[in-house]
Amino acid sequence: MPFSPKFTITSQVANSLMRIEAAKQSVQDLPMTPSVQATLRETARLFSTHYSTVIEGNRLTQDQVSKVIEEKKHFPGRERDEKEVMGYYASLEKLEQFAAAGNPVTEKQIQTLHALVMAQGRKRATPTPYRDGQNVTRDSRNRGIVYLPPEAKDVPLLMKQLVAWLESSKLKELPCPIRAGIAHYEFATIHPYYDGNGRTARLLTTLVLHSSPSGSSTSAKGW
Repeated sequence: MPFSPKFTITSQVANSLMRIEAAKQSVQDLPMTPSVQATLRETARLFSTHYSTVIEGNRLTQDQVSKVIEEKKHFPGRERDEKEVMGYYASLEKLEQFAAAGNPVTEKQIQTLHALVMAQGRKRATPTPYRDGQNVTRDSRNRGIVYLPPEAKDVPLLMKQLVAWLESSKLKELPCPIRAGIAHYEFATIHPYYDGNGRTARLLTTLVLHSSPSGSSTSAKGW
């Protein structure tokens, strides 16, 4: 069976979509030079890197993340955290290249983003194959199982169905934030890797938002 998510766009969701569109339009209407745009884009990368990794327990502050990325500064006892933020930042750079090319989202792109997430800041990495065994999500306090993902044998088909859904012509009728949110939820549900699933899910969400054409969320023609 092809992937077919079930959801409802409530009045609250519709209002949120309109507020997002209004904010987006306000930004687009601002007169900005290329240098200002570049500065804002870099700031967004640094903030995204901090917030996406801190969710995973990264202990670097926003200021420290900026120093690691921009100044190659090191913080004693935080070597693992430094490598984690460098990996996420490299993934964001690659993501923007994918988006700029204007091609559909592919499994190889997702696998490449995951590889860079785990590559500790290296600019090149071989796309990561999906897990070949079972993994579980555990409670950090008592180590009890809180989520058991699909079996490894089912992951390739589930990922193929997710990407096919993202690129289906019928889906273009759906507002982009809804598409991105469902993509994030389904990727996390599939949990195709042993580690790095959360960060890769957030990157996929960002890629979907980047890759959608400009338009109106309320008219459901994309972004």
